[in-house]
Amino acid sequence: MPEYLSPGVYVEEIELGAKPIAGVSTSTAGFLGEAERGPTIPRLVTSWLDYQRVFGGYFGADKYLPYSVQGFFDNGGQRCYIGRIVKTGAGTASLKLHKGSADALTVEAVGEGLWGTRIAVKVAAGTFSGFKLSVFYWKDAPASLYDPETDQKTQPRPVMEMFDNLSVDEASSDYYIKKVNGISNLITVYKETGDSGEKPDALSITYLAGGNDGVGALVLADYTRTDTNEPGKRKGLSGFGEVDDIAMVYSPNAQPVAGLVGALINHCEILKDRFAIIDAAQGSAGISTLDPRSDNDTKYAAFYYPWIRVVDPVAGMRRLVPPGGHMAGIYARTDVERGVHKAPANEVVRGAVDLEFQITKGEQDILNPRGVNCIRFFPGRGIRVWGGRTLSSDPLWKYINVRRLFIYLEESIDEGTQWVVFEPNNEKLWARVRRTLTEFLTRVWRDGALMGTKPEEAFFVKVDRTTMTQDDIDNGRLIVLIGVAPVKPAEFVIFRIAQYAGGSDVSE
Repeated sequence: MPEYLSPGVYVEEIELGAKPIAGVSTSTAGFLGEAERGPTIPRLVTSWLDYQRVFGGYFGADKYLPYSVQGFFDNGGQRCYIGRIVKTGAGTASLKLHKGSADALTVEAVGEGLWGTRIAVKVAAGTFSGFKLSVFYWKDAPASLYDPETDQKTQPRPVMEMFDNLSVDEASSDYYIKKVNGISNLITVYKETGDSGEKPDALSITYLAGGNDGVGALVLADYTRTDTNEPGKRKGLSGFGEVDDIAMVYSPNAQPVAGLVGALINHCEILKDRFAIIDAAQGSAGISTLDPRSDNDTKYAAFYYPWIRVVDPVAGMRRLVPPGGHMAGIYARTDVERGVHKAPANEVVRGAVDLEFQITKGEQDILNPRGVNCIRFFPGRGIRVWGGRTLSSDPLWKYINVRRLFIYLEESIDEGTQWVVFEPNNEKLWARVRRTLTEFLTRVWRDGALMGTKPEEAFFVKVDRTTMTQDDIDNGRLIVLIGVAPVKPAEFVIFRIAQYAGGSDVSE
């Protein structure tokens, strides 16, 4: 209670009524896969150019992550996190810079892998003060190391970063750790123990050393990365668990990695705030045996078939790639243009020029009930997603848009009602909670996400002594019962046509 200790006029601010609930984003994706270079802690990128700047471009005959990320952005995606996958135990390239015989600082690649050994650095006097650190990276190592700042060679041209006028004074705004770490897409720098506090000696262009890709093919542990269980340093799926913004999870060509599909689904089922996109295996021509529900019956994932062909920008030829990245972009596009309640189906797959297999209606008659979402070509209408089902056998959760709508509602309500915790659990609070949820769900209904011609037909909110016992109240529990009527997609459109004699009676 406020105190009034002397005469006067007191103006006070109070809160009345509902508090607004802001809908959470549903269009941010998380991609797991092999990239040319870059960090292995999940990193946000907001465009295809942004991805290339941090993680490089196309590489390798069986590396599908770049194609998937480009397909995501081409189809309407705007934000995604990249979890670069490397072999557990892979080495990180580094180089110590010296001052005389003492170590001054260490330059290290931002992520593990052999790629770091194609980073070279050069140290020179700063233009005005301190020292200048030049960083070069070659996708393909040149036949002989050369200095791109002075050498006139033009092939191959490296990625270049320059950091000038660096200071060794920690209080300076030009302190080298402040100006390099988090800014460079190639390196991080560390102060050495016992550093004399002097700038490092000049150094001609020199490669980092010690980076390696590890031994053997990637396995499930390389994707889950439970070995990096330290806040802020988690990688792979463990790293995605720290990113609350992610609403979709995808790993290109996950089928060949034993257990990876199940791990992606388990990740979504445990967190309950994201949805997995799964590809069919390449070359899955056996329609009769294609039944993803037999291994994974879940309402938190969707399965897409077949693979698609895109134009490889480097080779200028058509290339077969998994479709999931393009599907994630269609999810994001549909969410923005129509809303999460709209099924991400009957949408053009931008960037796709052909399909691995042409699916007929008869074949889809077999696949659709099994939860296989087909991608089909229609003359005059192009290549389209022609399915909108989850992998669940439960008819309540048959459709992708229904599952994702509930994820949206649950996450929005969870984040928008945190203010309720530790408030006095009485009728006044119950009324505020009821009004808060009613206003939010009314807005959702007006957006077309719920059934009914009026709000009373679309949802209900109950929070009173019928939803809680005195024991619940005594133990600090506030229980709200919410019911919503989601819209379902018109999956089967049936026109019944008959002949009738003009002018005759027709019963309606």
